[in-house]
Amino acid sequence: MIRVIIADDQTIVRAGFAALLGAQEDITVVGQAGDGTEAVHLAQRHRPDVVVMDIRMPRMDGIEATRRILAQPGAEGLRVLILTTFDADELVYDALSAGASGFLLKDATAEELVSAVRIVARGDALLAPQVTGRLVREFARQRRTRVRPPAALATLTAREREVLVLISGGLSNAEIAARLFVSEHTVKTHVARVFTKLGLRDRAQAVVLAYESGLVVPGAAGSAAEEA
Repeated sequence: MIRVIIADDQTIVRAGFAALLGAQEDITVVGQAGDGTEAVHLAQRHRPDVVVMDIRMPRMDGIEATRRILAQPGAEGLRVLILTTFDADELVYDALSAGASGFLLKDATAEELVSAVRIVARGDALLAPQVTGRLVREFARQRRTRVRPPAALATLTAREREVLVLISGGLSNAEIAARLFVSEHTVKTHVARVFTKLGLRDRAQAVVLAYESGLVVPGAAGSAAEEA
């Protein structure tokens, strides 16, 4: 059973999401928050698997709430899914940098929302394809002049760097395996080593790091930016 907390300052929206997710056999809504501060408290109390988080909320926004929730002891397996009406908002990129596992636009269908919760709950990243490329291309370009590549990047083997680039292009483990002519189990091993060496939680953080560090150049062939 996937335990979910919903954080949104609009009561009707929050109730609608709760009713939709609560109707699923494998999902239970354990708490609802009207702002970021309440979301942090509820996450600490209920230890959910997923927090569905709005960005713009009173008292504490979704970015700071995400940062605080993921910094709590025992939050290693917790995932944050950002819901937003802003498809080109720097705050979305900030949320990914803060550790969110992905984002979805609020005009997504009910099926897409349910699927998104399941995807991030199992540890995968979810980045809305219609906006991911624009965000990565624009804000990674702005920040790469201010962000120093992590020293740990130099510890990656040539194959691990190749896998990181392919992750940043939006490829799944199966697709990477086909591209590199190796087994999916081998890819999983490479991905695990990349995440461990770079201190990453999931694929969303891998995409952010790859672009900010300059390992992947916005607009280059095969990059996630071309999905926009």
